[in-house]
Amino acid sequence: MNEQEQRWLELARKGDQQAFCSLVDAYQRPVMSLTYRMLGDLEEAEDAAQETFLRAWSRLHQYNPDHKFSTWVFSIANHHCIDRLRKRRVKVVGLDDTPIAFTIQDNTAKPEDALLSQENAEEMQALVELLPLDYRTPLVLRYWQECSYQEIGEIMELSLPAVKSRLFRARQKLAEEYERSQAAIRGEMQPARSVYAKESARNRPSLRQSVGTPLRTALTGAIS
Repeated sequence: MNEQEQRWLELARKGDQQAFCSLVDAYQRPVMSLTYRMLGDLEEAEDAAQETFLRAWSRLHQYNPDHKFSTWVFSIANHHCIDRLRKRRVKVVGLDDTPIAFTIQDNTAKPEDALLSQENAEEMQALVELLPLDYRTPLVLRYWQECSYQEIGEIMELSLPAVKSRLFRARQKLAEEYERSQAAIRGEMQPARSVYAKESARNRPSLRQSVGTPLRTALTGAIS
């Protein structure tokens, strides 16, 4: 958080709504990225991001300045997404659009920079959605939001060893689903979900060439 954002936060905690709106403008993209990766539906992700900031505003008195503001907001967003997914139960999500899922503007490579098309983004998102929530959350926080292990632990209320263990299992499960999707493309078995059946395997690009920077990193860690 830079000095300007720190000033906005101080004013917002004193009841300045305009200052809080400035914080929303600064953090809406990373929050939107998190809610979309968790929920897989653009419209629902937008609703979840809006609800996240509404809850943040109403709970500003609970915020501990000793912790990063982004970590606190991500925690609110994560818990809200989990609540939504539990209410939704099992649902095959239609992937129509990929939102602008940038982190706060800096020189860091963005996850979507490596995507060649919307179809590739859909395949990447589909793999993430196959993971159980306990593994999806740390994976998204680590590889899309670039959170540290400590920050993930604070967001998910887990110990550091538990965070590392879940990330390890998340990478393993991701690799398993990746291999399953490759087998489906080769016609060796049925895919885990219907998203891969939108068109013939002959017309689909190789997933190995389209998973993007975050999943490529995660897969490399699992397969090596």
